[in-house]
Amino acid sequence: MVKKSATALIACLVIIGFSFQPALAAYKVGAIFSVTGGASFLGDPEKKTAQMVVDQINGDGGINGEKIELIVYDDETDPTKCNLHAKKLITQDKVVAVIGPSVSGLSLAIIPVFEKFKTPLVSCAASYKIVYNEKTGKPYKWVFKTPQSDSLAVEAIYTKMQSMGINKIAVITVTDGYGASGRHELLRLAQAYKMDIVADEKYDPKDTDMTAQLTKIKGLAPQAIVNWSVGPTQVTVLRNWRDLGMTSITFFQSHGFGSRKNIELAAGAAEGVLCPLGACNIADLLPEGHPQKQVTMAYQKSYTETYNEPLSSFGGHAWDAIQLVVDALKAVGGDRAKIRDYLENKKGFVGQHGVFNFSPEDHNGLTKEAFQMVVVKDGDWALAE
Repeated sequence: MVKKSATALIACLVIIGFSFQPALAAYKVGAIFSVTGGASFLGDPEKKTAQMVVDQINGDGGINGEKIELIVYDDETDPTKCNLHAKKLITQDKVVAVIGPSVSGLSLAIIPVFEKFKTPLVSCAASYKIVYNEKTGKPYKWVFKTPQSDSLAVEAIYTKMQSMGINKIAVITVTDGYGASGRHELLRLAQAYKMDIVADEKYDPKDTDMTAQLTKIKGLAPQAIVNWSVGPTQVTVLRNWRDLGMTSITFFQSHGFGSRKNIELAAGAAEGVLCPLGACNIADLLPEGHPQKQVTMAYQKSYTETYNEPLSSFGGHAWDAIQLVVDALKAVGGDRAKIRDYLENKKGFVGQHGVFNFSPEDHNGLTKEAFQMVVVKDGDWALAE
């Protein structure tokens, strides 16, 4: 009787073992975006894009049978909250990697956290300092980023200026982390491209009128103006430029201008303005043989169908960041150190903002050729001639 009961119990356990497969583990990936606050126009499309990509991958069966759990925190464009979220993602949520933050200042603020806890960070912000330790002259070990660096944007703008015969320019920048880093690169690279900077004006991120700075610039008669900011101020500068009758002076914006919403907000003042942008902004205009044509068209279709709104450069940065992490997870699994090593040696990754080729000396992996020079024409982007 006892023998029969034991046999039956074993049979039940075997049946149970085969009936209930152990739950598949999920790869936990963290994300910190400025979904609200002053930089919400960056963080909102980034969050939407990252979630859309993860939903698509999970819907297709996940990574080697394992799902991705995307844990997103909103830093509200606040460095203190951003820092707290970074520590929580690493020490409590136990993520294998983090994407974001949205802006340069916040990315720079949390670099020490990722270096200390040896966790990969793929930033979605522009400053070259995010991946360049000025003390060592080398990249931070655990930090990567997907947006083209401001240094590359400056090189693309200066190259375009040279082709237009422009060498007398004015610079006007916002005094936040993004503007300060861009200004530094504009001044640093001017001599190499034989640019004569006749004005170097600044304004506060909360300013609502730059007429005084532009009036001073107008008196110096530069051939072109370069503005470096994101958010409402870059539109305000444009409106002031038009209202002062300065449209004969060519106007360049930074790559932070990469949203059609800025064109709309400028209410006609953006017409003729030039800026360097990634391929995802102009997917329809890329030639059929372009290496990014397929991925940019697919992203454009998915995003617009999912959210019924036009995509922006910033969502493309999140697409590149999450896809790079996914690519690493497919190749090496969820070990943080192995993910870092994989990213550092990744070559030929075709993204929304270029074909990435990382190395121990370059944690951005892009060149100035990742930009297309774009001009605002008839209220939309067009390739500049």
